[in-house]
Amino acid sequence: MERIFKLSRIFHLKLKSYFLTGLLVLVPITLTILVVRWLVRLMDNLLKSVLPMALRPEQVFGISVPGIGIVATLLLILMVGVLTANIFGRSLVNFTEKLVDRIPFVKGIYMLFKQVSDTILNRDRGAFSKVVLIEYPRRGIWAVAFVTGVTQGEVQLITEKKLTNIFVPTTPNPTSGFYILVADDDMIELTMTVEEAFKLIISGGMVTPPVRSSAIAGKPTAVVD
Repeated sequence: MERIFKLSRIFHLKLKSYFLTGLLVLVPITLTILVVRWLVRLMDNLLKSVLPMALRPEQVFGISVPGIGIVATLLLILMVGVLTANIFGRSLVNFTEKLVDRIPFVKGIYMLFKQVSDTILNRDRGAFSKVVLIEYPRRGIWAVAFVTGVTQGEVQLITEKKLTNIFVPTTPNPTSGFYILVADDDMIELTMTVEEAFKLIISGGMVTPPVRSSAIAGKPTAVVD
């Protein structure tokens, strides 16, 4: 009887282990499919809403073409980039921004999103180019953060140490966070990429980036600009 009980317990544990393993495999795949499907439908519906009936895929090709909204969006972004790269395009963008600047409520929304997109997407400014480890919000507690630039102006002039602008993101929404100033010798540069750091933060530490050989060789050094 005891042997049957042990076998039953082992079978129960194995069954539970297999079930959890199946969930770990199927959940991310299913969620990815659902998100992609939702995105494709959303972009297709947006495209249909702006196109006249005669130019819609159903009328032109005779069948529905899934994903054509995403393709059209990518082509639109590429076209805007090409047009903005010349003098006429830049002049048009400047004129549009001046026009938006005259509308109080719209101006605030536009400037907010513009500053965020410039910070994240503009690689020329070196935004989020380094991942660092700092003791925050107090000594003994560590946080993963991003370097956003070198501190300048009045704040740097009245402090003794050289400071660096640091963005400490929140979990699971890394678009919000805290802006702090940290001395260079109070932070450690990590070998993980910005993308890997975002995954680590969004997952709350459940998705851990791989350890690189440069990190194994020794303790990471402080950031030096």
